[in-house]
Amino acid sequence: MPTNLPPVTRNLLIANVLVFVLQLLLQDDTTLALTKWFALWPVGHDIAVDLGNGNIAGVGFRPWQLITYGFMHGSVMHILLNMYALYMFGGLIERVMGQRRFIIYYFTCLVAASLAQLAIMYSFEPDRIYPTVGASGAIFGLLGAFAMLFPREKLMMIPIPIGIPAWLFVTLYGLAELFFGVTGTLAGVAHFAHLGGLFAGLLLLWAWGVRPPPRRWS
Repeated sequence: MPTNLPPVTRNLLIANVLVFVLQLLLQDDTTLALTKWFALWPVGHDIAVDLGNGNIAGVGFRPWQLITYGFMHGSVMHILLNMYALYMFGGLIERVMGQRRFIIYYFTCLVAASLAQLAIMYSFEPDRIYPTVGASGAIFGLLGAFAMLFPREKLMMIPIPIGIPAWLFVTLYGLAELFFGVTGTLAGVAHFAHLGGLFAGLLLLWAWGVRPPPRRWS
């Protein structure tokens, strides 16, 4: 388990936690203002939406939301899961890539996830207006990087009680996300955003010339 986090991973953790604390502290009207401006909204004209507690606001897509949505979270469990994964994988991957490439990689995955989500909402849910928040797209990119760099390291997938190789873990996780997205299972989760972050990360690694280490034979 990592104990000494490199600076980019540490700062990402701090930023996510601070934004979530701000969400908790500035409840009701002010929090809705944060959601209005910094969550990821579908592309289109501003639309009057009931954001709860009788608050009606004109909401719509703004370019900075491609990044800012990734620092907001919808619940304590949401941020705990994402930050735990960032803590577990981010530092190791940052040390392997270096700070500059890690920053490029993380935000490429984050933006790709938001673009995938926007495309899905525009193509298949044009009449549903809701915000997307969370760092999960970037986290899936980190999972893909871990599987590419350390394919034979063991990870555990609930409810399977045994460790499985990272490459198989990420493959099964990706297939599960695809199944959930296509079938509409686990509604309220941006499954295609997760897949967008994962595949963008793998493509970027491939473009950088990163390949899985050769298999060792005994």
